[in-house]
Amino acid sequence: MAGLTLDEKLAILSDAAKYDASCASSGGQKRNSRDGKGLGSTTGSGICHAYTPDGRCISLLKILMTNFCIYDCAYCVNRVSSNVQRARFSPEEVVHLTLEFYRRNYIEGLFLSSGIIRSPDETMADMVRIARSLRCEHHFRGYIHLKTIPDADPMLIEQAGLYADRLSINVELPTDASVTRYAPEKKPAQIRKAMADVRLKREERKDASFTGKRPPRFAPAGQSTQMIVGADGANDAQILKTSTRLYSGYELRRVYYSAFSPIPDSSAALPLVRPPLMREHRLYQADWLLRFYGFDLAEITEAAPDGNLDLEIDPKLAWALANRHRFPVDVNRAERELLLRIPGVGTKSTQRILATRRHRTLRYEDLRRMGVGLKQARPFLTALDWHPRGLDAQDLRARFAPPPEQLQLI
Repeated sequence: MAGLTLDEKLAILSDAAKYDASCASSGGQKRNSRDGKGLGSTTGSGICHAYTPDGRCISLLKILMTNFCIYDCAYCVNRVSSNVQRARFSPEEVVHLTLEFYRRNYIEGLFLSSGIIRSPDETMADMVRIARSLRCEHHFRGYIHLKTIPDADPMLIEQAGLYADRLSINVELPTDASVTRYAPEKKPAQIRKAMADVRLKREERKDASFTGKRPPRFAPAGQSTQMIVGADGANDAQILKTSTRLYSGYELRRVYYSAFSPIPDSSAALPLVRPPLMREHRLYQADWLLRFYGFDLAEITEAAPDGNLDLEIDPKLAWALANRHRFPVDVNRAERELLLRIPGVGTKSTQRILATRRHRTLRYEDLRRMGVGLKQARPFLTALDWHPRGLDAQDLRARFAPPPEQLQLI
């Protein structure tokens, strides 16, 4: 490792960070350097949020501090028994890279994770040192996301929250039994305790003190977590049940779903092929319905008798087809909650419908201008000049499901 250049370390440790999905930067504290003081920004000109097609943010410098690790998690390419090339940044090197990448307008901030080297406390202390140096010594006002270590001293995690916009603690797998089986050094109860501590610290710092001054903000963009999908036998219903519990119990901003990727020299207990990426996509869609569309878990999973979401159609459409008796919905009369159930109608178009129909009756073309996805929505709604023809659920499914493909023999 001593002979590696900074560029070589960057190549190894940025590639090693690709398995971590939880790096979105929304919700950060609004800071900028327009006053001539400090460096960087989370808002304003020169900062753009770029996303890959699968939803991952690519505008952050996303690296591991090191891919050395004393743990032997079966699903992790950086586990202690893995035969991969190792590298390690010093805290000063991470600070230097962050500042130089920002000055070249490549990034808007830093997403920093790490393997566990020597001990959780020592690793977490180095990560805090990086964030403190950026904020206090270099007056960096960009976005910082730290992947914290649940086994570390709570005081270190508290310090991390004073410098980082967002903290995240991975629950790793959907069930405690799976964590115990595939990551024996990690304790699910300790992971949940660390998440609870972050929530409590955020709540404590929302209120002003008796002097009227507000304490320093703690992880203003909240906390997130990530679950690996397809490494164990958990179905989508179990995964979403865990997500629902995490959202309500720890006020998470996001649960990220990462499709398991087969790794070299992996355990025989792990699958040989990765699950379809569409499964990951459907989980994100279901997650969105739970958080913003008023669905509950039972409604989403009732259309999935085996506990897994339909890969051919999205979960909102699957629910609508299973509840065909509730449609069509009159967009000029229906309540907000029912409008949100119409396939192809999102939260923004629902607000536009509600605002516009106060003044006039909505027509089909009005819905098109409002951004309603009429290709999906037409069979499920009525307007002043639109009434769908009678179609049963099977006809509709055949219309929306992708056509069958001819498989090749070779």
